[in-house]
Amino acid sequence: MSYFSKLNNVNIRSVSALPSPEEVRQENQLSIAAGARVVAARRELMDIFDGKSGRFVVIVGPCSIHDRDAAIRYAEKLKALSDRVSDRLMILMRCYFEKPRTTVGWKGLLTDPRLDDSCDIAYGIRLSREILTKVVELGLPAATEILDPVLAQYIADCITWTAIGARTTEAQTHRQLASGLSMPVGFKNATDGSTQIAIDAVLAARSRHSFIGVLDDGSVGVFRTKGNPYAHIVMRGGSAHPNYGPEYVAYLRVVLERAKLPTGVIIDCSHANSGKDFRRQRVALDGVLQQVASGEKTIRGIMLESNLKPGCQKLEPGREPDPEVSITDGCIGWEETEELVMKTWEVVKKSGAGGN
Repeated sequence: MSYFSKLNNVNIRSVSALPSPEEVRQENQLSIAAGARVVAARRELMDIFDGKSGRFVVIVGPCSIHDRDAAIRYAEKLKALSDRVSDRLMILMRCYFEKPRTTVGWKGLLTDPRLDDSCDIAYGIRLSREILTKVVELGLPAATEILDPVLAQYIADCITWTAIGARTTEAQTHRQLASGLSMPVGFKNATDGSTQIAIDAVLAARSRHSFIGVLDDGSVGVFRTKGNPYAHIVMRGGSAHPNYGPEYVAYLRVVLERAKLPTGVIIDCSHANSGKDFRRQRVALDGVLQQVASGEKTIRGIMLESNLKPGCQKLEPGREPDPEVSITDGCIGWEETEELVMKTWEVVKKSGAGGN
């Protein structure tokens, strides 16, 4: 072993090349009509945050997608439901392919598509994009969380709304990325419930930045951003308490006004707002809808974790997981999803929520 071999890649097991973003997009390219729908959906979402639309946002779908066919079956059901409520609700499907881990665990379809720690990322990228294009071609806007800034370049053209998770909201890398993304971006409050980090993230993302990223041809370049005027906060609760109640919403509204930021927020009915119990998402939603019914305009929409079947399951070696049950956080099942979406539609329609 030469001296120079000890300088680099000491802890790297292997290195392999990825296809370029342009190659992957060419393999699963959006049709012109679907691309136009993405642009229109982003514009509608912007109008909702600007208070120009009478619609209310519902971001709903699996905690994480781990099976292509089950994801498409879910999308087909959600599209039919979306058509029933589209006069007052804008429904986006959660298409989450990356999962941040507190320590270790399955990191999502993009990273480990075969669910066996083989981590065939090239296949994961292609599979995730294939699912996304099918969802968008069905006529559903797609929402996701972006964890790896490089992977964003492979799928961002399909996305209507993006989340930056509680663990990465504080990261400069993700704030810079959000400043250049082409869609509204929601920053989640910190895991301890603090909203100041998310407010700082929104301020940063609305500013100009320069950062290093991957170009369409796979080479490395410098991106110089304009700033994203539709960065906003997602309230997901904290380790000590949920934060969907009226006192938290009112407090955040005042803080945002003082910071001279738009006051529209999304409330995540899962995660800490449900005490990490999927069965309590409906409790959080009821609390949100009471505020909507009373005329609260700060809340622009909600998020629910939902799958074809309720609950969650553990990945076990040698056993195929049920494709319709979450392998990460527990989700409500389809029947309850339909019930809660219809309930949201009824409250929004009756209250006239959405526009100013």
